[in-house]
Amino acid sequence: MPARTPLSMLRVVRRHRLSVVAAAVLLVVGVAALVLGLSRQQPAPPEVRSAQRTADAAPAPPAPTGSATGQPPAEAEVMEASDPTRLSIPAIGVDTSLERLGLDGERAMQTPRDPARAGWFTPGPDPGAQGPAVLAGHVTWNGSKAVFFDLARLGRGDHVYVDRKDGSTARFTITRVEQYAKDRFPSLEVYRNIDHAGLRLITCSGTYSGHRYSDNTVVYARLDNPAS
Repeated sequence: MPARTPLSMLRVVRRHRLSVVAAAVLLVVGVAALVLGLSRQQPAPPEVRSAQRTADAAPAPPAPTGSATGQPPAEAEVMEASDPTRLSIPAIGVDTSLERLGLDGERAMQTPRDPARAGWFTPGPDPGAQGPAVLAGHVTWNGSKAVFFDLARLGRGDHVYVDRKDGSTARFTITRVEQYAKDRFPSLEVYRNIDHAGLRLITCSGTYSGHRYSDNTVVYARLDNPAS
């Protein structure tokens, strides 16, 4: 006849089993809370409207005539080089000073240190000078909206203003807004040489997972008023 297990030992075994079950439940709850917390860590940025993605394929609106002869005004001339100091985008309420951005250790563009400020990519052209000037900003930061959160809400015809160190302001008109998967980012299209003064505004977009966004939003604009 097997020896009886003392009552005190049964109580210990039961307490041990309950502790294991409780720990397992807490672990499941903890993992679920962590996953839920990560999924809610960042507010979802706006998506680029499909109409803006295909805007380049649509014919441009006719240019207003600037004289009695009915001839359209001349193409905006490029401006002399001058460092940008401030960015204003009235359509989405952006008004920010600018950081200077270079290349990081992996030869990629740095990101601004301050989520409330945009940055100018200094190896590229000055805004207003010939070429594709690049300004970048965060879309979210630590669970809150950052300076370029509403960038995807911009549309063709909206204006962007860049104050410059020489006291002038370069006004750009947006020509299109695109959203690209990060693993298919068209670097050549964004950074290649162009025959006019252009501007690129860049931020993250898409799905947030693993502490990163899946896509980038790029706003393309063209200088239309080189004087102020």
